[in-house]
Amino acid sequence: MKVEAVFLLFIAVFCAIVAAIYWGTSYEQSGTVMLAASCLLGLLPGSYYLWWSRRMDPRAEDDPAGTLEEGAGVIGAFPGSSIWPFVFGLGAALIALAFVFGVWTATFGGSLIVTAVIGIIVESRRGGVI
Repeated sequence: MKVEAVFLLFIAVFCAIVAAIYWGTSYEQSGTVMLAASCLLGLLPGSYYLWWSRRMDPRAEDDPAGTLEEGAGVIGAFPGSSIWPFVFGLGAALIALAFVFGVWTATFGGSLIVTAVIGIIVESRRGGVI
């Protein structure tokens, strides 16, 4: 996790430098605040990862002389291919379009979401087809 921490902290330092330059050269406050918030987006998880990386045992990914076999974990069962996530996403998109075109698209979207949820439940109960 040390590599991830250093990467996120680099992003935080970069955004802080850009925010300082932007604050000094422009006369706009909102851009400076957004760049400072971007600095926090790298600083908070980066410092948390760095804190944990010093307290946990090194992972196989952190060993420079590590092999792929050392980093391989248990391979579990993966779900088969299914149309229902696509149908669910299409229903969600139609519900989002209801804000633009009206409530009538939300009814079609809601029916697609209900159909997709039922399809996912039925497919997970019987095992699905790949």
